[in-house]
Amino acid sequence: MTGPEPRDKKSVLVIAFDGSPTARRAVQYAGRFLTADRAVVLTVWSPLDRGSDPGSYSYDLDGPPDPRDDDEIDIALAEAQRINDEGLELALAAGLPAEPLRRAATFTVWQAIIEAADELDADLIVTGTRATTGLRSLIQSSVADHVLRRGGRPVLIVPPEP
Repeated sequence: MTGPEPRDKKSVLVIAFDGSPTARRAVQYAGRFLTADRAVVLTVWSPLDRGSDPGSYSYDLDGPPDPRDDDEIDIALAEAQRINDEGLELALAAGLPAEPLRRAATFTVWQAIIEAADELDADLIVTGTRATTGLRSLIQSSVADHVLRRGGRPVLIVPPEP
């Protein structure tokens, strides 16, 4: 029989935040109903496809390889930073001891959320859902559903407003 966690362990929330209205609502619910020593606002993003090797070159058929322009900003990363900053501000305003975390998706968004929660030894994952119903819900599982079924941790799923 296992009991509750020892009290010397810091409690950790992972709040999955993608900037959607439901994600904002999830942050508000977390701030209203939960307490934690750490609240990590996680934004998962998909890097622009630059090939499998970050140091790779693009090749022209008419000559030597062109080096990658390192001054070029990855638009997806910039957008993830903006979204994550927004989630962080909401969490701090809701009274949570929030800190930011951005994670590039190497496979799926739900897998990146679970991996981050595992690395942080999170006590709870908070996420919103788009609440698909009917045939669409049978065809397309939500990120929240995958996190709940495969994460092995408690999950608070906040639905969209009615």
